[in-house]
Amino acid sequence: MSRTLVRTGTAALAAVLLPLTAVPVAYADPDPGLDRAAVAPDPTALTREATAIAEQAAADRKGLRARSAAPSAADLDRAVDALIDDGAVGVTARVETPDLVWSGAGGVREVGKKRPVRPGDRFHIASNTKTLIATLVMQEVERGSWTLDTPANDLLPGTFPDGVTIRHLLSHTSGAPRGPEEILFDRVEDPTSWDQLIDALGQYYPEAEHLAFMRGAGWLFEPGTDFSYSNYGYVALGVMLEKETGERIEDLVRDRVLEPAGMRQSAYPTEARNRGPFLEDAGHYEGRWRPMTDLHPSIFHAAGAPTSTTEDLADLDEALLTGQLVRPETVEKMLPPIAGSADPEYGFGIYRVADPCNPGEYLYGHDGAHMGAQSISWGSPDGARQITLGWTGRNWDSTDPIYDLGLLLEPMLLATC
Repeated sequence: MSRTLVRTGTAALAAVLLPLTAVPVAYADPDPGLDRAAVAPDPTALTREATAIAEQAAADRKGLRARSAAPSAADLDRAVDALIDDGAVGVTARVETPDLVWSGAGGVREVGKKRPVRPGDRFHIASNTKTLIATLVMQEVERGSWTLDTPANDLLPGTFPDGVTIRHLLSHTSGAPRGPEEILFDRVEDPTSWDQLIDALGQYYPEAEHLAFMRGAGWLFEPGTDFSYSNYGYVALGVMLEKETGERIEDLVRDRVLEPAGMRQSAYPTEARNRGPFLEDAGHYEGRWRPMTDLHPSIFHAAGAPTSTTEDLADLDEALLTGQLVRPETVEKMLPPIAGSADPEYGFGIYRVADPCNPGEYLYGHDGAHMGAQSISWGSPDGARQITLGWTGRNWDSTDPIYDLGLLLEPMLLATC
């Protein structure tokens, strides 16, 4: 069900938003009647799982030091097979160190099809997008267009509660609701119908619709007083970037992040159909794996629309962390965790996990959880070591995992040591 994008331009978007300027933004819990768990599980669940695996890898590394052992390329190949055997649908993975460059793949590109996954196949990177958007925002800060303390309402008048700043949106401390489950439910008559949900995931959602639902869902706390992950907040940052520059967000991402970082297989798509070799999303619901194809990127917009490969995500980590996309002093502002962000330890579009190779130090990056695909991209601050991983298969029947991510992620982490 490929659907062509019909964009709301900056002028049209501003016209849509103008009627909202007189409406006060309410602080209230989102409608408790919505069964959000059926559509959007906790967006930080993957982060917590991956962080725990990194901590376990750091603990295990202590035991390995005495034996001077670390996983080899052959060990990593077997780990890919183990994750597939444990239940994942498709996997592509990459490790880069000064002494090892390894890539591996396993499983199939699409449920019900026989085409095998290859290491260079693309996938939905979901919330890894937030690193791209944060980079663009920090470029505007460097240019003097904004500061971190610029009030968000100065850029999109009447859209936010008083006190919300660029800093709050970057660090998920604005109090904005999560999203985008509200806009999905608005187009689904029966929230228990998977057919209706899949159809809704293939539809186009204007940025203005995201912002309207962000306002209407109820803000969670006063800005700067807590941490709560918000996709809506990053959609808003994307709209701000478009308004400030007069360029579409997909062009900004391409010209100012993807191309400078050498990410030649990555894109910010504006239509549902995935072209070329691609790991299609897969959801486990009603007792079996089902393909989830032709999902429209506008369901996430600047919070999670792009596609990439493991090699390109490794290039992103290296380029950002070594000061190729923003100045080194800007990178230093992005990395430290914001006060109150304990799980994950989140900065500006990036978070940190334990570095198993260096006690007390960290790897930095992000992860992404799409509707039926997930990914992780972490790198060392010096750009010398990267691990990137994309895989398909999310369990929608329950919160219980179908497979053990640690079977592959932990050996990948240890292989960088």
